[in-house]
Amino acid sequence: MKWLGLAECYTRVLHMVLAMSRPTKHRKTGVYWFRKRLPADIVLLTGRREVNKTLGTKDPEEAKRKYAEVLAGFEHEWAQLRLGDRSLNGSSLGRPAAAGLDVLAPRLITDREAHVLAAAVHDEWLAKFCDNPSEQLHWHTELYEGMWKKYPLPSTDPVAGVEGIADPILGTMPIENVFWKSMRAGCVSRAKDILDKNGFSDDPWSIHKTARAVGAALQRASLTLQRLEHGEFEPAVQSGWIHRSANSQPTDGQSPKTAAAKESSDTTLTGLVGGWWKESKAAGRKPSTYESYRDAFAYLARFLKHDDASKVTAKDVIAFKDHRLSTPSPKTGKMISAKTVKDSNLSALKVVFGWGVANGLVAHNPAVGVTLKVGKPARHRSKGFSDEEAKTILSGALSHQRGQENPKTFAAKRWIPLLCAFTGARVGELAQLRKQDVSLRGDVWVIRITPEAGTVKTNEAREVPLHQQVIDLGFPVFVEGADSGHLFLNVDPSENNRGALRGLKNRLAEFARAFVSDPDVAPNHGWRHRFKTVGMEAGIPPRILDAIQGQAARTVADTYGEVTLRTMAGEIAKLPSYSLEPQ
Repeated sequence: MKWLGLAECYTRVLHMVLAMSRPTKHRKTGVYWFRKRLPADIVLLTGRREVNKTLGTKDPEEAKRKYAEVLAGFEHEWAQLRLGDRSLNGSSLGRPAAAGLDVLAPRLITDREAHVLAAAVHDEWLAKFCDNPSEQLHWHTELYEGMWKKYPLPSTDPVAGVEGIADPILGTMPIENVFWKSMRAGCVSRAKDILDKNGFSDDPWSIHKTARAVGAALQRASLTLQRLEHGEFEPAVQSGWIHRSANSQPTDGQSPKTAAAKESSDTTLTGLVGGWWKESKAAGRKPSTYESYRDAFAYLARFLKHDDASKVTAKDVIAFKDHRLSTPSPKTGKMISAKTVKDSNLSALKVVFGWGVANGLVAHNPAVGVTLKVGKPARHRSKGFSDEEAKTILSGALSHQRGQENPKTFAAKRWIPLLCAFTGARVGELAQLRKQDVSLRGDVWVIRITPEAGTVKTNEAREVPLHQQVIDLGFPVFVEGADSGHLFLNVDPSENNRGALRGLKNRLAEFARAFVSDPDVAPNHGWRHRFKTVGMEAGIPPRILDAIQGQAARTVADTYGEVTLRTMAGEIAKLPSYSLEPQ
């Protein structure tokens, strides 16, 4: 065994001490901090377990010097506490001294205690919306979903020199982030209330810890609300619409496993629409239809406050219909139209319950015979754009400046209105075009609208020749210079593009509305009506117009023979060009 000299022993011990007790560098700001666990006897006296104090420097050598000074100050105060000096009252721990107060101040809250107490926030949030079946949950889901991922709480270390709002509890916040400021204030307010009611210390660290627990509870509630909106009910929610903790027992005395088994054996509204979709998807039904039907069943379950398909009666469906007709949309504040209730809600119930009866899952279809008379709405104008409106939109598209806009969104506003004007295609079909869908066939430029790129209403691919004005304005040149993949959608090729497509269609509608504000013409669909009108004026036969637009054959006779590219190109050439003026 090698014996060490006294000097070497001293050096090794010193290194061990420094390794255990040294400044901590903040991983984001680079500022050094003093952090140290308190001795056990001081924990008993103060209720604090750790002390933290900024050293106010990024220089490692200066941090070591300040660390020694701060440590000496703390150790002096701890020694005074051990000698019975009550006047300190934990001032070294970040709390002001208060003469006459007992040194045994309220203790710190632990992480587990904070999350247990914050669970009440989760339950209250669910109760608030689940007890009101007329309340839609989209807005609330968007408010809380991903809150802590997108806007995580910062370090509690206020950082000097960072532009923002410094808060001694939750740190520095960018001034422009109003959303975060509001959310933070709500979480902190509730955290203080929890600490006060339960006798815990209200020091900044306890408030910070509890505020994060409150935020986590709200996040869990938001995800539950999202599942409810999609019709994905949970046993704990179905049996009272309030989340029960993992340690609670079912009120009927059954064990959790027994209750879960019983629940899974019942035919639920959620399961019914899910089973229908599995079969319908294989038969080629569109995802948009499933989303509409799924939402209808989610609305019904929230209205009935249960998810048991076998308990739904015709009386329930009628009551649900009346409720939908009399309840304004929380999003728009407007009443839901009778046509929407009939075509979306009642139709969904009839189809899915009918499927359930045919497959032996439910005994009867409660929606059979429940109907709704829909009056023909007043028509104040043509459904298509006028000549002047079309010219205004197209001129605005050509003059549109990108600014800070995403390049693909800018390109969509530049080219899709023009493509709509000369093809009569649906906006969604054009919005999902890919680079490989535009090609030169002989001397004819062609776009291919195909289900491979996304949703096509007829579920059939078709090719449409481009008008000469579209070519002259440079669309083929734009395509040749574009990256592979979607021309207008910001989406990975491996991902489902439905969300991105919906967002782009909304932005295109808003863009058109900036030029044509008349609410009696649809900002996107108005192009399809106009194309048919202009095509008939140009003398294009109806069957060829239908083939170009991808509309179903009118008669069995129309299914014989094919409308070729050559035929379509000749007819599209008859369409007049637009006289466009930059705006």
